[in-house]
Amino acid sequence: MSQSNLEPKGQIVEVRGVHRWEAYQRLQELNIACWCSLGEPLQVQIDNAVEATQLGSVLRQFTAPRHELVGLLENSWLAS
Repeated sequence: MSQSNLEPKGQIVEVRGVHRWEAYQRLQELNIACWCSLGEPLQVQIDNAVEATQLGSVLRQFTAPRHELVGLLENSWLAS
């Protein structure tokens, strides 16, 4: 989705770092408005709490240490 097609309604969040393209692809799969240009930070439009939670989850997937991700999975399995 190009930036020119977006009508900002919520909060725009910038994401920097080496994983921004992987995050961009996953956010596109989740139908969350985002755009990224070469050498620029990923920008994500967050319109509600669900999108904010999904963004946090996507970013954690690429930035959290493995042991933390394993702990999150184990806790979610125990809770269900």
